[in-house]
Amino acid sequence: MKKKQSNNDNIISTNRKAFHDYNVLEKIEAGIKLTGTEVKSCRAKTVNMQDSYVNFTGMYTAMLINTHISPYDNGNIFNHNPTRPRQLLMHRLEILKLRQHSSEKGLTVVPLKMYFKGSLIKIELGLCRGKSYSDKRESLKQKQDMLDVKRAISARR
Repeated sequence: MKKKQSNNDNIISTNRKAFHDYNVLEKIEAGIKLTGTEVKSCRAKTVNMQDSYVNFTGMYTAMLINTHISPYDNGNIFNHNPTRPRQLLMHRLEILKLRQHSSEKGLTVVPLKMYFKGSLIKIELGLCRGKSYSDKRESLKQKQDMLDVKRAISARR
């Protein structure tokens, strides 16, 4: 019988800074085109998506820019460049829709998390609007209030 893995075991990396800096309006799942050594590094969970974004080149091409996948330790001369642009695999209509939305003022496409779906590596993209400084402070205050409520509840038990 096959042992089911928890969802947290499948997550390779999350972009926590994106949730702090942006309001996520919509989430989209996409595939990503990787080389062999990049896949092995992803299995070792050596991925950093901070400051990464999606750029649209050509009519139907979406590229993931600034994502750092560390070189594979046991790789040879064929090891990959850690910050090279990587092609995202999506349907043409999805790419056109994201391109159209990202051309609006204040909207951008940012990777939120990278995870395994079976044996494939997927990336969750978010169509985001940037937060102002006061919005960031307000969300931190709400988070702290929720933490205080949880502590008060657990203290009464």
